[in-house]
Amino acid sequence: MLRTVGKSLFVCPPHPSLELCPAVLFFSRPRCSGIPYVPQPRDKSVSARSVISFYNQSAIDIAAEKPSVRLTPTTILYAGKSPDNSHILRSAQYLYKELPVRVAHRIRDFRHLPFIVGCNPTILHVHELYIRSFHLLSEFPPVEDFESEEKYTKLVKDLLDDHKDVVTLLAEGFRESRKHIKEYKVIQDFLDRMLTSRLGIRMLAQHHIALHQEKNLFHAQPNYVGIICTQMSLKKIIEKWADFSRQVCEYKYGYAPRVRVLGHVGVVFPYIPLPLDYILPELLKNAMRATCEQHADNPVNMPDVTVTIANNDVDFIIRISDKGGGMPREILEKVMQYHFTTCGSEMDPASENLDGLGTMMSAMNDGPNGAGPMYGKRQQPKARNPDSEDSDSNGFGFGLPTSRAYAEYLGGSLTYNTMQGIGTDVYLRLRHIDGNYESFRI
Repeated sequence: MLRTVGKSLFVCPPHPSLELCPAVLFFSRPRCSGIPYVPQPRDKSVSARSVISFYNQSAIDIAAEKPSVRLTPTTILYAGKSPDNSHILRSAQYLYKELPVRVAHRIRDFRHLPFIVGCNPTILHVHELYIRSFHLLSEFPPVEDFESEEKYTKLVKDLLDDHKDVVTLLAEGFRESRKHIKEYKVIQDFLDRMLTSRLGIRMLAQHHIALHQEKNLFHAQPNYVGIICTQMSLKKIIEKWADFSRQVCEYKYGYAPRVRVLGHVGVVFPYIPLPLDYILPELLKNAMRATCEQHADNPVNMPDVTVTIANNDVDFIIRISDKGGGMPREILEKVMQYHFTTCGSEMDPASENLDGLGTMMSAMNDGPNGAGPMYGKRQQPKARNPDSEDSDSNGFGFGLPTSRAYAEYLGGSLTYNTMQGIGTDVYLRLRHIDGNYESFRI
């Protein structure tokens, strides 16, 4: 901005809140005739670039018009391993072409957000993070040999780390902007695309990193091809997250219900544990929280949480049943909405009197990559997930809608049946990836 003091003309930097939003900055420029606008100098390095710098970048527009090339897990699994490690080079070359396109798609979605929502500083920060990632990826030299593959893999690792708090930031940003949101469907569609795309990118990136690490036999895991476990025991996955959820529950309440696993407990099949590691802790902690709060007056005789496994040729089903009191009819349509929570959070005044009414309205938790919905943002329990990320994202009501979006992305579904005064049954249904039937694409 331009200001005159006496006869001197000074160029003053815009207020930080204005600089965050390109459009606000544009309209804040002086319109006085005869006084030209003097732009502020900018650092030319990628790390210093901002949303404003790339607001009309043609490279992003061109990449956003390209379709993403999504692979089935079967394709990834049966690509196998080559003795000369050429499969690692092919994997890096696929990511080299694919990641900029997917990141550009997300940038395009940010640009289509309602104006006042897109100008929120927290959302703009995530927008800028994606823009910087796009340019780091697209400006990287071609991956043609193992030396460049090594450097590219390090870049991918660094970007994964840079984006580890994205879900928390989005939850905070949309919470701050919610009074300005007139059409909830627009935001829900945006978050569904953003979160499922993030899951897909992380699966592809972590698969390549795992293949890269498997060059060293010390890092190789038995029964794994990248992130795909060829002999996954569903019962063991459930028991792992049940133990974790019990520790979190005991930290919060001092007690926790037992978890029984029934049904096809001996089933073993190839699958990607990563999405289950996002979804299962969320559903189990919801069930335990509801049970603890419903039976707080008699914790000694607390009913168990029951997990039932059903497997067939096409898909597998996990049912999580609790006696946590169920849900009243008036909130059934809200439980799939982002930011709806009954964890006693101050984020949603409408939910002040809804605590303990069912399993489904948990606080935000990015699956195992989050500390969980049962405790506050500052104080963390001893039972932390070792793969923790987005650990301060609880209290935003993202848990169930995120799990539902992930399940649908994986070609399945997440549904529930509830009986008010009794409890809730949650059904997670996911497709097999063995190639016998049509599967999802990552």
